[in-house]
Amino acid sequence: MMQPNDFEVTSPPSDGISGLEFSPVADYLAVSSWDNQIRIYEVQPNGSTTPKVAYSHEAPALCVTWSKDGTKVVSGGGDKAGRMMDINTGQSTQVAQHNDSIRCVKFLDQGQNILATGSWDKTIKYWDLRSPQPIGTAQLPERLYAMDTRSNLLVAGTADRHILLFDLNNPTTIYKQTISPLKWQTREISCFIDSKGYAIGSIEGRVAIQYIDDKDQARNFSFKCHRDGKEVYPVNTIAFHPTYGTFSTAGGDGTISFWDKDSKQRLKNFPKKTGPIPCSTFNRTGNIFAYAVSYDWTKGYKHATPNMPNKVFLHPVQDADIKPKQRR
Repeated sequence: MMQPNDFEVTSPPSDGISGLEFSPVADYLAVSSWDNQIRIYEVQPNGSTTPKVAYSHEAPALCVTWSKDGTKVVSGGGDKAGRMMDINTGQSTQVAQHNDSIRCVKFLDQGQNILATGSWDKTIKYWDLRSPQPIGTAQLPERLYAMDTRSNLLVAGTADRHILLFDLNNPTTIYKQTISPLKWQTREISCFIDSKGYAIGSIEGRVAIQYIDDKDQARNFSFKCHRDGKEVYPVNTIAFHPTYGTFSTAGGDGTISFWDKDSKQRLKNFPKKTGPIPCSTFNRTGNIFAYAVSYDWTKGYKHATPNMPNKVFLHPVQDADIKPKQRR
């Protein structure tokens, strides 16, 4: 059976793409970019896209997230600021501040207005959007590179391979501190949909599946991916499917795979794209998979050539490709 073609998003960013996230209530896609912009697109049922609204940071935008009710988009950037766009009014305001670039932003499940921002200043700050000062600060051992949250779990990955777990009932205290089971720098962290664990991706083409409960430690494992002969590429992005809990990986080699952690098998491999894949995400129902093709900065600024693509694609997800296979 022929796969339907992926749809290219109209009017994409003009520089490297750093983050993608769908609204939790509608098919709106927010995109952060190294051109300092956050762009929001409406995705039509036929796969076409309409650019709706944009706002700016004063330096590269590094991450983007939606509020749980889909009325606000918050982003972080190299200008050390967290900025929020109110979808209903089109107004953008500064809502967070750090002493260095904000690398990750996430709304928490603990209320409509609670936000976590993680920074290279070695802190995670928690904000109630109704108040200008942070409501809490967690000190980290190193600069934050990756962060995700689900239910009461927040997992942060920093430089020097530190992995820090927070119980959001007590969000400023590290609940568990460990070193990544992967021997190289952490690139991505993504929580399971049941919040019982998380996946880590490293710059050295490996993924680790980690459970939190001590009784589940025997289920931890890691595997190699995004390699081509002797060439090893970073795992830039891991996204869990919202219904099935299966997941995607995509990397510097320009390939995407869908996986099932429970049966430890690859469900689907996609043909190679025209450049590295820096970020990806599923929509709320899991029937659209969005991914960017643009430079991922893993080889430094010298490789950031003007002819690199900056594109976002929407892949219509076939149930057969992402649903766990029946155990034989």
